[in-house]
Amino acid sequence: MARKMGFYAVLAFVIYGLFFYWYLFSFADTKLPFEYQGTKADPATFLNGRELMLTEEYSKIRNLLFFLSTPFEWLFYFLILLFGLSKAFKRWAETSSKRRFMQTAIYLIWLSVFSYVATFPLSYISYSLSKMYNISTQSFASWMKDELIDFWINYGTLLIIAPVLYWLMKKSSKRWWLHAWLLSIPFTLFMTFIQPVVIDPLYNDFYPLKNKELETKILAMADKAHIPAKHVFEVNMAEKTNAMNAYVTGIGSNARIVLWDTTLNRLNDQQILFIMAHEMDHYIEGHIYYGIGAYLLLSLIGLYLTYRMMHWTVRKWGKELKIPAVSDIRSLPLFFMIISMLLFTVSPLTNWMSRYEEKRADHYAINMTKNPNAAITSFQELTRSGLSQVNPPLLVKIFRYDHPTMLERITMLEEYETNQRAR
Repeated sequence: MARKMGFYAVLAFVIYGLFFYWYLFSFADTKLPFEYQGTKADPATFLNGRELMLTEEYSKIRNLLFFLSTPFEWLFYFLILLFGLSKAFKRWAETSSKRRFMQTAIYLIWLSVFSYVATFPLSYISYSLSKMYNISTQSFASWMKDELIDFWINYGTLLIIAPVLYWLMKKSSKRWWLHAWLLSIPFTLFMTFIQPVVIDPLYNDFYPLKNKELETKILAMADKAHIPAKHVFEVNMAEKTNAMNAYVTGIGSNARIVLWDTTLNRLNDQQILFIMAHEMDHYIEGHIYYGIGAYLLLSLIGLYLTYRMMHWTVRKWGKELKIPAVSDIRSLPLFFMIISMLLFTVSPLTNWMSRYEEKRADHYAINMTKNPNAAITSFQELTRSGLSQVNPPLLVKIFRYDHPTMLERITMLEEYETNQRAR
């Protein structure tokens, strides 16, 4: 039975992968509708022939890797259960220590190492792809350093969450999902608070903006918008990437507006002021807090569904998956698999919510700066630096894009520019 289940799981993954290969490389049409051809949103007007070709190649491969990576994670966790590796991890942990916490820690390190090894090829392919297309400038040693930081942060987080989660399962088999959610609220707020000052600096150096003249302009704009900002931070990303970015992170006194140095190097002051105005709107409208609220609401629903699905799965296939009870640590791969599936399923909704917020921020930024040329050229440069498709396939937009497409963003700015001239 186990072999048959494993065979059908692998077959389903292969069929899924072939579907998305066909969809991305043969079916999906990324050409602009006729009415947008020749406009400032048309990549043919601001990218050369080679850049257009590279954009299409890079985007298709990158999107395929995205659609393969998450279901591969599900397949991995399923096979870990099916072939008894989760059971073996627990046995190795019990023979290594008599202390319950140490047994959990040992189980988690085995599961984490196997997960990392299994997913490493896809991660390395993604890294190599970005190097090949000159998106990444990061050395292999630097990339591995970031990978190891990821590994230990994830392991440390698991070491906090897993013992508490399984203690709750043992104490309350019917309400553990609710208690876990209640505990997740302060934990989520705490992690969001420390992210900018503890976690992010592990990967890169952050410092106040070096260009004091530009910082003065940005802070003046912040003051006009009643934002109590004292600094704008820049981060040294040029040694890792040619792509550009700016973002708002953190909450409370640790909230930060951050600019990558690649953005500072490739855009002029007017373009940067537009991007900063966009980021300021996220602060003004409290998008970070709305995001946390939406995350907590969805996590409540997700944990309840996970509870129901885990109990149903163990009741029906517990013997085949070597899980005697939901409260046994051997069920952790099943927990991860279900959570991952739910996150993937709900991603169209969360992406839509994010695109709505980003659209509002674009409108705010152009109304504040009133410089459509700077805004349009900044988006064109973002497209060039990241080799991103202006008009991505529908499924890519739905599952990947947490920002409006560049076609939508630049078209909105062109409409603003036309209305401005008509006045």
